[in-house]
Amino acid sequence: MEPKEIIEKIDFLRRKKNAVILAHYYQLPEIQDMADFVGDSLQLAQNALQTKADMIVFAGVKFMAETAKILNPDKKVLLPDLEAGCSLADSCPAEDFKKFREQHPDHTVITYINSSVEVKMLTDVVCTSSNAVQIVNSFPIDQKIIFAPDKNLGAYVNSVTGRNMLLWNGCCHVHDMLTSENIIRLKLQNQDALLIAHPECKAVVLEMADFIGSTAAMLNFTKKNTSKKYIVATESGIIHQMKKASPEKEFIVVNAQEACSCNDCEYMKKITPGKILQSLEKEIFEITLSPDVIEKAKTPILKMLELSEK
Repeated sequence: MEPKEIIEKIDFLRRKKNAVILAHYYQLPEIQDMADFVGDSLQLAQNALQTKADMIVFAGVKFMAETAKILNPDKKVLLPDLEAGCSLADSCPAEDFKKFREQHPDHTVITYINSSVEVKMLTDVVCTSSNAVQIVNSFPIDQKIIFAPDKNLGAYVNSVTGRNMLLWNGCCHVHDMLTSENIIRLKLQNQDALLIAHPECKAVVLEMADFIGSTAAMLNFTKKNTSKKYIVATESGIIHQMKKASPEKEFIVVNAQEACSCNDCEYMKKITPGKILQSLEKEIFEITLSPDVIEKAKTPILKMLELSEK
């Protein structure tokens, strides 16, 4: 089937079934272009909560689709490839995290949204990279905090807030692989470029950055900033939106390996237009969670959304 025909069929089916397609910035460009809404984790959670659609097709990874289901227990939530996982979420097994939490009963638990539903059930409040500093600062400075699962984001938040949070030893393989050596090489080759970086990167990378922020924050920065060239330290999917918003500017991805000029998350890229059509057409690959799991996992997510509005 031709790409145009696939998109036409998807458009027909989503109207017929009152379905909405939500896509993360790291998705393939053609999926971002067909989506009803494109955003980062916080924006997608907010949009999932507000949608009037009967069905949500999530072009992202499993923890994102789970979040949509938690916020919409009566809606059908589809993930077009159930193998679209997350290395960061996988780095924090729920059983191990439960034992870790039990060893520190006097600590409040703040968990990055990039985590499994089982870990969210062990959490006091969820955060995203957009609001992590805000969420942490909502607690007294002397409050003992466990931050999981991203050690790099946690270390960055510690540096910004002056905290000494206890960090779970997890990371996103896409961001953690970015090296200072590759960045220095790119900066030497492009001395007129600004370096913008996601806080999931290592501290040595963030120390060189001209701007640090979530995916959405980096996109907004490139829209408003007057520079004409940017070195981008995050997953390469965001470049599509950056080029659309600022076609006159140049964007250079920090590559994980010198042999390539990309930095792709293989999990995000598992979703394809063909898989979206198949899922929507047959209403398969549904996210199902028990009412008890939904109830326990919803509390820390709603707490995050509430604090984000303040």
